[in-house]
Amino acid sequence: MRCGSELPQIDIAYETWGTLDHERSNAVLLFTGLSPSAHAASSAADPSPGWWEDMVGPGKPFDTDRWFVICVNSLGSCFGSTGPASIDPRAQTPYRLRFPVLAIEDIAAAAHEVILALGIERLAAVSGSSMGGMDALAYALLFPGRVRALVQVSCAVHSLPFAIALRSLQREMIRSDPEWQRGEYAPGQGPIRGMRLARKLGMITYRSAAEWRDRFGRERVNQPSGDAFGINFEIESYLEAHALKFVGGYDANCYLYMSRAMDLFDAAAHGGGILEKAFARIDVNDALVIGVETDFLFPVDQQRELSRLLDAPGRRVEFHPLASIQGHDSFLVDMDRFRPVLGEFFASL
Repeated sequence: MRCGSELPQIDIAYETWGTLDHERSNAVLLFTGLSPSAHAASSAADPSPGWWEDMVGPGKPFDTDRWFVICVNSLGSCFGSTGPASIDPRAQTPYRLRFPVLAIEDIAAAAHEVILALGIERLAAVSGSSMGGMDALAYALLFPGRVRALVQVSCAVHSLPFAIALRSLQREMIRSDPEWQRGEYAPGQGPIRGMRLARKLGMITYRSAAEWRDRFGRERVNQPSGDAFGINFEIESYLEAHALKFVGGYDANCYLYMSRAMDLFDAAAHGGGILEKAFARIDVNDALVIGVETDFLFPVDQQRELSRLLDAPGRRVEFHPLASIQGHDSFLVDMDRFRPVLGEFFASL
């Protein structure tokens, strides 16, 4: 692990779509955001819709008639890969807070073990959005020459103080819940109230005020709670529904570790504290950077910075600032803007 600790063994859950060609040259590695599993799209093995269903599949931007797409569940997560909720083989109990400090580089390094196990020497592309974009960037920094193209969506070289402050408050909400029990809650239990509040705050950071103004206005719910301080507005009902959907499906300790990893990441660390030196390590032929004008979690200026840093002689770099209204989550919902940009880029490789 980047912090100097060790894990005795790890499992990494992953899914694939398409067929690896004879030269093993058409593989595309896809990293997820903080909370998704490796199930990016439906398949014969699992026909349920994936979190990027509109992007991965035949004829889609990640065209599985051409590309062999691999999506990994992050190390530290709770959807099959080793994380704080996993059993520590040395103690035969969950790791919980005994899990080592998690870094974005650890997630990238664990994914690289999957690539090596599949016999792939060089990836056609590595792609990620939000935290996944940090993972993809870390991969390119850690393994120069192992990737031909780099795709960066709504991410950055590091988190700004604003984003760190928001995530810090989310973690405090979880740790302040008495049911967190300093991380020692029983499997399947934990700080439900803290996770609910953290998710609500998260949803506020993922979307934009402009979208909610147009989508909800000041509409009231049909059946107010009757509590003077209960749910009365549609926007409150929306946040509550998303929070309840999230609670119970994601382990609280895993959330804490993944959230902190985003704060700790700084690409400059790969260049002695100098970003330009770090980016000189990156050896890719093509790069695509996409940002969203309404994203205040990872503002579009951060993607403009990525584009500038990636610019190098002989390298094609495309930067697309999109006018999506859905904020940071636009890459999950504004398919009409994202599909053409990603589709044209991958078609040109």
